[in-house]
Amino acid sequence: MSIKTITITGAAGQIGYQLAFRIASGQLLGQREKINLKLLEIPVALDALSGVAMELDDCAFPCLETVTVTDNASVAFQ
Repeated sequence: MSIKTITITGAAGQIGYQLAFRIASGQLLGQREKINLKLLEIPVALDALSGVAMELDDCAFPCLETVTVTDNASVAFQ
């Protein structure tokens, strides 16, 4: 089983927030697929995005391997 990397841009916004939880819960790729989630946001929204990452960690989704929070597109799309 491979690990998929998914990047969400504008992840601290309403749509990005909802997407992050749906993807992390396995609703996009299924419960058996492991996911590295990369969350991209503008610098002024990084504090809010860090809160989103903490919420995702608290949920302990079994398919969620890592969560990366960044404002650097090169990191997010690597």
